[in-house]
Amino acid sequence: MNSLKQNQQIYGWLLIGPFLLTLVIFFLYALIRTLYFSFTEYDLFNEAVLVGLANFKNLLSDSLFLTALSNTIWFSLFVTVVQTVLALSLAILVNNKVHGQSFFKVAFYLPCVLSSAAVTIIFIWIYQKKGFLNGLISDIFSYAPYIVTFLLCAIIIQLMLVMRDRRRGLPAGICEPAWAFLACLIATMVTLTLAGFGLISEAKQIIEINWLNTHEKVGPMPLTLWAIVIQNIYTTIPTFMLLFLAGLQGIPDELYEAAYIDGANRFQQHWYITIPQIAPVTFVVITFSIIGTLQMFDQVALMGTSAPIAPLESRITMAYYVYHNTFPPGETPQIGMASAAATVLALLTLVVVYLQKTFGVKEKVNA
Repeated sequence: MNSLKQNQQIYGWLLIGPFLLTLVIFFLYALIRTLYFSFTEYDLFNEAVLVGLANFKNLLSDSLFLTALSNTIWFSLFVTVVQTVLALSLAILVNNKVHGQSFFKVAFYLPCVLSSAAVTIIFIWIYQKKGFLNGLISDIFSYAPYIVTFLLCAIIIQLMLVMRDRRRGLPAGICEPAWAFLACLIATMVTLTLAGFGLISEAKQIIEINWLNTHEKVGPMPLTLWAIVIQNIYTTIPTFMLLFLAGLQGIPDELYEAAYIDGANRFQQHWYITIPQIAPVTFVVITFSIIGTLQMFDQVALMGTSAPIAPLESRITMAYYVYHNTFPPGETPQIGMASAAATVLALLTLVVVYLQKTFGVKEKVNA
C-alpha cells in the first residue's frame, strides 16, 4: 500500500514537474533578478553597481514615468468598468432564447479569436485621418438633420402608441416591439417627406481627427490612448462575455419565475437576481481585467509602429515604460530604472487587486 502511494506521488510530481520548472525559471528567478536589478545601475554591458533606492527616487522625478503611471491607472479604471458592463450586457442578450443564438455567440466571440497584431493593424487603418472612423463621424454629422428628425419622430410616435394602450388597460411596455416597428416606419415616411419638401437637408461636413500622431489630451488621458481603449475593449469583451454566460446559465430559472409572479419587471429581475447570483464571476472578470489593463503592453507597442508614429507620451503605459527603458531606441539600456518600474507595477497590481477584493465585488454570492 505504501509502495502504491509512493508511486502515485512520484507520478504526480512528474506531471507537475514541467509547470514547476517553468514557474521557477520564468517567474521566481525573474522576480528575484528584477528586485536585485532595481537597486542597481546596470546597462547589460557592464557589471551591475548597487545604488540603493536611487532608481526609485529617479522614477518620482521622471515626468515620463509619472505620465505612464497616470495613463495606466486611468486606462485600467475606464476599460475595466466599460468592458465589464458591456460583457455582462452581451451575455444577457445571448443567453435569451432567440433565433440564431449560436450565430450571435460566434459573432460576438470572433474579435477574441483574431491575433492582437492583426487587430491592431486593422485599427491603425481605421484611425487614419482619412480612415473609416473619421469617415463614419463625418457621415453622422453630415446626415445629423435626418437622423435627429427620424429619432425624434420614432420616440414621440412610440410613446403615443404605448400611452394609448395603457389608457385602455393593456400591458404595453415602453419598447413594445410591434409599436416600435410601426413607429420606425412612420418616422421614416415623415423624414423622407420633410426632406422632399426641402425642410431638412444634408449638412456636408468633413471630420479629420488626428487619433494617433498627436499630443492632445481628452479628459484625463491622451487622445491616442483613448483610441487604444476602444481597441482593447473590442478585443477583450468576448472572453468576459463567455465567463458571464457560463454564470448566467447556472442561475435556476425558478428564481426568475418566482420574481415574475411577484410582479418584478425585466430590469428588477436582473438587478435583484442576476447581478447578485453572478457575483463570483463578476469578481473573476474584474480581477482579470484589472491585471490585464495594468500590464497592458502589446497594443501600445504595435500602435507605436504606425505611420505616422504615435508620440511616446501620448500612448505610454507602465508596462511599455519598462520596455522602453530596457530597449531604448539608440540609447544605452537602463535596466535599473526598468526593474524599479516593473517592481512598482507589480506592487500597484497587488494593491489594486487587494482593494478590489476588500471593498469591491466579492467572490461569493450575496446572501
